[in-house]
Amino acid sequence: MSHPLYVAFIWHQHQPLYKSRQANSDSLEQYRLPWVRLHGTKDYLDLILILERYPKLHQTVNLVPSLMLQLEDYAAGKAIDPYLELALTPEGNLTSEQKQYIIKHFFDGHYHTLVEPHPRYNELYQQRQESGHNWCLANWSRQDYSDLLAWHNLAWIDPIFWDDPEIARWLERGRNFTLGDREKIYAKQREIIARIIPQHKKMQKAGQLEVTTTPYTHPILPLLHDTNAGRVAVPKMSLPKTRFQWQEDIPRHLEKAWDMYRDRFDCEPRGLWPSEQSVSPEILPYISKQGFKWICSDEAVLGWSLQHFFHRDEAGNVCEPELMYRPYRLETPDGDLAIVFRDHRLSDLIGFTYGNMNPRHAAADLIGHLEAISRSLAYQQTNPDASLEEPWLVTIALDGENCWEYYQKDGLPFLDSLYQKLSKDDDIQLVTVDEFITKFPPKETIPTAKLHSGSWVDGNFTTWIGDSVKNRAWDLLSAARETVARHPEATEENNPEVWEALYAAEGSDWFWWFGEGHSSSHDEMFDSLFREHLCAIYQALNEPIPPELEKAVERHDKKGDRFPQGFIHPIIDGIGDEQDWDRAGMIEIGGARGTMHRSSVVQKIFYGWDHLNFYFRLDFKAGSELGTDIPGELHLLWYYPGIQMYNSPVPLGEIPQESPLDYYFHHHLCINLLTESVWLEEAEAECRWHIRACRADVMYDKCLEISVPWGDLHIEPDTSLEVLAIFGDHGKYRSYVPEDKFIQLQAP
Repeated sequence: MSHPLYVAFIWHQHQPLYKSRQANSDSLEQYRLPWVRLHGTKDYLDLILILERYPKLHQTVNLVPSLMLQLEDYAAGKAIDPYLELALTPEGNLTSEQKQYIIKHFFDGHYHTLVEPHPRYNELYQQRQESGHNWCLANWSRQDYSDLLAWHNLAWIDPIFWDDPEIARWLERGRNFTLGDREKIYAKQREIIARIIPQHKKMQKAGQLEVTTTPYTHPILPLLHDTNAGRVAVPKMSLPKTRFQWQEDIPRHLEKAWDMYRDRFDCEPRGLWPSEQSVSPEILPYISKQGFKWICSDEAVLGWSLQHFFHRDEAGNVCEPELMYRPYRLETPDGDLAIVFRDHRLSDLIGFTYGNMNPRHAAADLIGHLEAISRSLAYQQTNPDASLEEPWLVTIALDGENCWEYYQKDGLPFLDSLYQKLSKDDDIQLVTVDEFITKFPPKETIPTAKLHSGSWVDGNFTTWIGDSVKNRAWDLLSAARETVARHPEATEENNPEVWEALYAAEGSDWFWWFGEGHSSSHDEMFDSLFREHLCAIYQALNEPIPPELEKAVERHDKKGDRFPQGFIHPIIDGIGDEQDWDRAGMIEIGGARGTMHRSSVVQKIFYGWDHLNFYFRLDFKAGSELGTDIPGELHLLWYYPGIQMYNSPVPLGEIPQESPLDYYFHHHLCINLLTESVWLEEAEAECRWHIRACRADVMYDKCLEISVPWGDLHIEPDTSLEVLAIFGDHGKYRSYVPEDKFIQLQAP
C-alpha cells in the first residue's frame, strides 16, 4: 500500500492567568495585562477560519483551559484590564500619569506589521520616537490621545475581519475617533472573542479540526512531581532550597482540564499538550489514568530518550527521518499512550523565520522541506522511486499566536499560499494527530523508564528552574503549598479561592520570566502577579502573609550586557528600531562601561540571528561622523571553535601582535562604510584568502545594521562561531570591539 507523507500541524494557544486576586469594587474581573483580549481579536479565530476555507486540510489546535476561562470573561463583558480601562476613559478625563502610561505602552506590538501600515498610528509613533515622551506629554491634544487609544485596539483586529463594514469605515477614516468609536471597537472585540470556542467546536464536529487541552493552568508536571527532575538533563543543576514534591496536584490539574473540555465541547479530549512539552516517566500514569490517548513533545526529548543525536544536512533536513517521523508507544499501568515528537526546526521556521520572508517563497520553502523528507524516507525503501510504502507522520507544533505578529497581514498571505499548494498536493496529506494514530497505531515502543525528563527548550528545564531567581520563586511556592497542606479542612468545595490561587501560581509562565533567559517590558507585572496569587492563598486560609511576598522576587532595574533572548528579524535600514532588536544580545562598549575601559566611538553592539541570517547593529556616539570619528572600513572576522578548517590572519596592515587580534580566522566580511559595499572572503591553504559570493546587507543612518546570510557560509546547523569587529582605514588597522573578547553566535 502506498501512502502520502502525513503532516500534523498542532497550534498551541496559551496565555498565562492575568486575572488579579485582589478584591474589585465593581462586578468586573480585573486583569493585569491585555494580551488575552488583543490576541483574542487577532490570532485565535482567524487561524481556523482560514483553515475552514480548505476543507481537505485537517489540523490540531490546543486550547489551554486558563486561556478559555479568560476568553469567556471578556466575551461576557466581565473583564477589564488597564489598557481597556484607558481606552474607555473620556480623553478629557485622563490624568498626567495615565497619559504617560499611554505614551509608553500604546504602541505595544511589532512596529512593522501593527503600527507602520496605518498612517495615523505611525504618525503618532514617529512623534514619540523623534521628539520623545516628554514632548508628547506637553504637546499632544485630546484628539491625539483619542486616536492613539483607538488605533492600539484597531491594529490588533485581524485583517480577516477588515471587510466588516464598521471596521472598514474605521480603517478608512483613520483619525478623529471619539469615545463612542472606542466603545464600538471594544464591542467588536467582544463579538470576535465570543466566536472562538464555538467555531472550534463546530470544526471539530465537522471532522476538520481536533481540539486538545493542557493541564489546567499550564504547570510543568514533571517539576510538580519533583523539582529534582531538573537534574536528569543537567546533573549539576542548582536546585531550590526546598524540594517541591506535590504529585497529588497533577491529577487535579488534569481532571479540571478534562472537565472543562467536556463541558465546552460535548465530548472527551483525546490529546494532551503537556505544558512546555514537558514530559517524564513519572507523570505518564496520571495522564493515562485520566483518559488521554496521546501526548506530544520535542525532538530533543526523543533524541535523549533514544540516546541518539539527530544530525541535519546543510539545508536543515534530518538525516535519520525514520526515527523522528513516527509516533511511539508508551506503556503505563492504565493503558498505552501514543507520543509524537515535533520537528523542532520546521516548527521554528514558522514561528521565527517565515514572517521575515516573502509569503509565497516561505510557503514554497516549507513544502520543499516536506518534499525533501518524503524523498529521504523513500530512499530507504527497496524501491526508492515508488511512493512511500509506510505511513510516516511529520509533526509541526508551535505557539499559534505570537508568531503571526511578524507576518504580513497576520499570516493570511502565507497561510493562504501554503494551504492552496497543499490542497492540490496528493503527496502530502494534513491530518489530525488522533486521525493518524487511530488509523496507524504506533509500532515502536519507548520503554517508560527510558523516556527523557525534559521540555521543548533544549530538552531540559533550565528555562523554569536552576538559577537563583527561579529557585527563589520555587521556594516561595513551596512555602505556600505546605501551608495549604496544613489546612486539610480547606477543600476545593468549601474553599475554592485557595485552590484557584494555588493552581495559578503553579503555572509555568512566571518561572519563564524570572531570572536568566527571558525578559519583557512587563517583568515587574509578572513578578507582582505571581506574588499576588501566593498572597491570595494565605488570605483565603486566614494565615499571615509572609513578609518576603511584599518584596519583588528579583530586581527589575536595567541590566548591562545581555545574551540574545530569542530569534530576531530586524529590517536593515540603519534606523535601529527598538522593537526590531529588543530580543537581541547587547554589549555595552567604552564609556558606557566605565573609566577602566578604553574609549570607543561605538557605544553598544547588538547581535542575534534567525534561520536566515545573523545580524549586527553598532550604535555610535552622538555626533560621530563617518570618515573622521568613525573609520571608513569595518571588518568582521570569525572562526569556528573546535572545527578543523583553514584559517588565515587578519588581512590588515599595522595589526598589533596581541590577543585576540593575532588569532587566525576562517571568514572575513569587509564593509566600506562610506559606500556600503561589501565583500566576503574565506581562508584557504597557506594562510591565503579567496573571495566568496556574498549577499550581506548593510545600511548606515542613525546606526549601522548588518545582516549576513547563513547560506553564504556553507556550515553545518548548530555550528558555533566567534566574531570580532575591527575598524580600519585604507586597509590599515585602527581599533576593534568588543574589548578583549569575541561575540559568540550559533547557527540555528
